[in-house]
Amino acid sequence: MAAEPEVLDELHRLRARVPQLTGALAASADGLVLAHDTPGVEPDGLAALTAAALGVAIRMAEATGHGDLRELMVRGVHGYVATYAAGGSAVLTLLAQDRVNVGRLHLEGRRSGTRIGELVDAATARGELTVDPPKTSAKPSSGTSRTRTARGTTATRPTSTPATNHPRTSES
Repeated sequence: MAAEPEVLDELHRLRARVPQLTGALAASADGLVLAHDTPGVEPDGLAALTAAALGVAIRMAEATGHGDLRELMVRGVHGYVATYAAGGSAVLTLLAQDRVNVGRLHLEGRRSGTRIGELVDAATARGELTVDPPKTSAKPSSGTSRTRTARGTTATRPTSTPATNHPRTSES
């Protein structure tokens, strides 16, 4: 993907703006790593877990009538995992220490998510990256889908995860 260096640069700038971040990952909504700065954390596993968590979070938002999912936050004993929609087909996942200013995390995460979304959507429009478009059906899909990875190779991935695991980025 031609946007990969730009996405990685955005992740580095984000980590510089929020020193309590311990990692940052941009991935497609179906779990393919686009770029990462995640020392000590396996990025492919984090991307896959993000995709699974998104599926559940999207269903919860829809089931409760709270509209399209914008972000997901998990707080653990040792810190936070925050995921933000990034354009129409990508997500930004941030790892932060427990002492992070959560308001600042949200502010910077949303800004970077928007920027990364613009980069990924532009690369997709130019045909440099192929990602599954967001789906609105709550029914599970079956079979496989072909996507282009961050390094430009084509991968076939099973699509047995819920079809609603794609973020929606409508603004209100």
